[in-house]
Amino acid sequence: MKHPLHVTSEIGELKTVLLHRPGGEVENLTPEYLHRLLFDDIPYLPAIQKEHDYFANALRNRGIEVLYLDKLMTEALHSEEIRVQFIEQLLIESKSNINGAYQNLKEYLLSFPTDQMVRKVMAGILKSEIEEEKKVHLYEFMADHYPFYLDPMPNLYFTRDPAAVVGNGITINRMREGARRRESLFMEYIIKFHPRFSKHSIPIWYNRDERFPLEGGDQLILSKEVIAIGVSARTSAQAIEKLALQLFDQQSSIQKVVAVEIPKSRAFMHLDTVFTMVDYDKFTIHPAIEGPDGNMRIYILEKGKEPNRLVIHERTNLTETLKEVLHLDEIVLIPCGGGDIIASAREQWNDGSNTLAIAPGVVVTYDRNYVSNEMLRKNGVEVIEVLSSELSRGRGGPRCMSMPILREDI
Repeated sequence: MKHPLHVTSEIGELKTVLLHRPGGEVENLTPEYLHRLLFDDIPYLPAIQKEHDYFANALRNRGIEVLYLDKLMTEALHSEEIRVQFIEQLLIESKSNINGAYQNLKEYLLSFPTDQMVRKVMAGILKSEIEEEKKVHLYEFMADHYPFYLDPMPNLYFTRDPAAVVGNGITINRMREGARRRESLFMEYIIKFHPRFSKHSIPIWYNRDERFPLEGGDQLILSKEVIAIGVSARTSAQAIEKLALQLFDQQSSIQKVVAVEIPKSRAFMHLDTVFTMVDYDKFTIHPAIEGPDGNMRIYILEKGKEPNRLVIHERTNLTETLKEVLHLDEIVLIPCGGGDIIASAREQWNDGSNTLAIAPGVVVTYDRNYVSNEMLRKNGVEVIEVLSSELSRGRGGPRCMSMPILREDI
């Protein structure tokens, strides 16, 4: 039986991808709780769904199989035992036991058919949804004014971050922010219990119960032998080191892990918001991540001679590092916004560097980043533009919104 996971590059022809169509979780955003839920604005649900459908259809039109997170999760929860286990774990991780509502929420969620239950978990549960007569504790009646028993998960449409396929295995990530930490629980259950995946022996290179945060937006598979990982606001150096040790110990393909430090800010959230691979020798870049004379803090990690030891080499120039690890004589860095001080900042904020390569030299981008898109075309890259007025409000682009499951080798 064909292995269900296989990604050995950023640019190999994309065959299967996992998406999440925004749902009720987006409508549960309010101005007061935007910061808590990691949003800067409130998308309009009918419009963001229309844009997401346009994105999904753009992929289908290129022959790419599109899977949806809620459908896979519904199919994974195929027995009452698994349903109960999932809800119990979710509520414990949501700390619903603290406000006394654990049992009521468990009964409430399990009363739904599985597909509705999954969407309800994603959308969140308002306190007003639980009948007053079911509140039996004083601390439930005296609860604060926070409206949710169970927080919504509005970041779910960025399927790139909670998990990432590396070779024939996967990292099921520990998310940095509490608002997103439960998201990787879905992939844990899909890998364990969905028939498409559970029949296979799938290596877990990094698990969600690890101590240090790692997110998929920081993981870029440059080749069969090299993975680049951002040291960012969301991924720690300790996690990168742990993942490198796991990869070197459990598989033989990946020989180098390149740790690239980027500014730790909301604008530069993950490595893929400032740097992506679009062809064999072409990359997008936001110039602001480079220091004077193009200097950066970059480290190449390789397997040491002793068990659980790494050999670490420091580098300072991204161009030279990429040429070294990819064995290229020359590479092309395509600047976001054409390198213009205003256009690059504006388009990077709207994910001008966050391209999804669906084949070598073929990328999906947001239509609003017209300067960056023209730069890509001038460098021989085919650009497929998708609608972006509402999708971009969540601070993520086409790469953020997609988790490749299968790519052809290059």
